[in-house]
Amino acid sequence: MNALLIWYPKCSTCQKAKAWLDEHGVACKTRHIVEETPTAAELAEWHARSGLPLKRFFNTSGLVYKNEHIKDRLPGMSEEEQYALLAQNGMLIKRPLLLLGDWVLVGFRPAEWEAAL
Repeated sequence: MNALLIWYPKCSTCQKAKAWLDEHGVACKTRHIVEETPTAAELAEWHARSGLPLKRFFNTSGLVYKNEHIKDRLPGMSEEEQYALLAQNGMLIKRPLLLLGDWVLVGFRPAEWEAAL
C-alpha cells in the first residue's frame, strides 16, 4: 500500500509517524511540508476527503499561528481564504498529513492510523 507522508523532518511527531509507518511495513513517499507546501487546491481536496472540520488542518500550537493571531482571523474567513492562507506557509498546516488510498489523516494518532490500515 503506497502512501504519501507530508511532514516536517525536524518535527518529533513527524519522526514518530514515519517510524510507525516503517514498523508497520507501509511504503510511503515523503514530501517536505515547507519546501513543497501544499497548494490551496490540494488542501481543499484533502479537506473534502478527510471529513474533518477545516480548523483541524491548522497547526494551532505553532508559532506562526500564534504570532499572526490566526485564531482571531479565522471566523471571518471563507474556506477559500483559509485554504489560501494555509498554502502560504507550510508551518501553518497541522502535521503530519498521511494520504493513503481514500484516507486523509491529519496529525499522528496511532489508533486512527491503525484503523486506516
